[in-house]
Amino acid sequence: MVFSSIIFLFGFLPIFLIIYHFIDQRYKNHFALLSSLFFYTWGAPNFISIAILSIVADFFIVSFLSKSEGRNRLYLLWSSILLNLSFLLYFKYTNFFIDNLNSITSLFNGSEISIGTILLPIGISFYTFQKISYSVDIYRRIKNPLDSIVDYTLYILLFPQLIAGPIVRYNEIADQLHNRDSRNYDDKINGFYRFSIGLAKKVLIANEFGIKADFIFSLSTTDLSTSEAWIGILCYTFQIYFDFSGYSDMAIGLGRMMGFSFPENFNSPYLSKNISEFWRRWHITLGSWMRDYLYIPLGGNQSNKKWRVYFNLCLVFIISGFWHGAAWTFILWGAFHGVFLIADRLFLNQISKKWPSWIKIVLTFFVTVNGWVLFRSESLPFAMDFYRSLYTFNFNNIDTYLENKFIIITIIAIIISFGSISKLVSTNYSLFLSSVNLRVSLAKVALSIFLILLASAQLVSTTFNPFIYFRF
Repeated sequence: MVFSSIIFLFGFLPIFLIIYHFIDQRYKNHFALLSSLFFYTWGAPNFISIAILSIVADFFIVSFLSKSEGRNRLYLLWSSILLNLSFLLYFKYTNFFIDNLNSITSLFNGSEISIGTILLPIGISFYTFQKISYSVDIYRRIKNPLDSIVDYTLYILLFPQLIAGPIVRYNEIADQLHNRDSRNYDDKINGFYRFSIGLAKKVLIANEFGIKADFIFSLSTTDLSTSEAWIGILCYTFQIYFDFSGYSDMAIGLGRMMGFSFPENFNSPYLSKNISEFWRRWHITLGSWMRDYLYIPLGGNQSNKKWRVYFNLCLVFIISGFWHGAAWTFILWGAFHGVFLIADRLFLNQISKKWPSWIKIVLTFFVTVNGWVLFRSESLPFAMDFYRSLYTFNFNNIDTYLENKFIIITIIAIIISFGSISKLVSTNYSLFLSSVNLRVSLAKVALSIFLILLASAQLVSTTFNPFIYFRF
């Protein structure tokens, strides 16, 4: 079940919200957990038992950890981390390692290893990181552990952020599990408004770009013109932003309607003036997670040896790329960004110090777009051929793609991505703050209903409705 589906919008969500609002405060967590289990089971019935098994095991390991001292604490911490990583490595990366091993053994006429295709449990990349944050936060004594396995399971499987984030750390939500105002009408109105904005971004903008991007990336690179290649990668550039930020908006809005405050995940990333700033604005919860639970433990910026700092940066981004997907294209995408982060520190920020802001934004956007080629390509040979098409300067077939609807949506996407209006639809400023008066509240509700009906009409008329980050 996805947020941008008719059954969710007009079935699951209204029923859930009505019952959740009126049910006694003592049972809200239990009802939210049952609803989240139903939500997950609807989309991945074969994997719910695996998720619950890992949650139960982790809960008791960390409970013992919290009561232990000395080396036992460290042993139990690593037990928890290795348990979580073992599930992730097995389900997400086994096929990748086997395929690469077979490629190597084939060079020496070795026999091929075959274990069949291992399916990926939905959301495992996201909830694995949340579970690790719980273990580490308890180990660091940042927060006390949860006494109830119901509360812990709810923290991991809470349906708004379960499938594709934001990555909610335990210390950010611990107090809210029992101490939240779930009947605040300003929160409900602003949450509903935020959800409708995210739905519109996903259905009315991201999906339209996705249709074109998928079509162009399905073409043979042999016949791909430069104009087609640039239209294709620019469509994907806007698709992935509006798709993922739209999902984050919906998740944050749903959480707000339930009384939860989730962290922001995007802050107008295409307005960045360098790649370092881009990663402070794009997928913010992943970047901060990698910084606090991987980069800083590796030594971060504290090493006296600059090469070690640069090594840490590059390693973290290679791991970040690999986290996104089990393919060499994702690893190189991570390395690509790692190299530019190092270049920022070495010389790029100094060189561009006095440049006008718009030039830095354009150049950073250009670098980001080129990186998305690796992220979108199914293989390295395809990516290399696609890069070749981008720079052969063959501008045929451009008129084929420039129909009026596409032009209008592109203009809207550019205005939202690069204009001041981005603050209204990407972060928690202005219209996402508490309502000023009844008139503002009614306007938000009216606009929200309009956007949901408009998006629903679009959903009914098309079958194209993927969420990019579901496969991660």
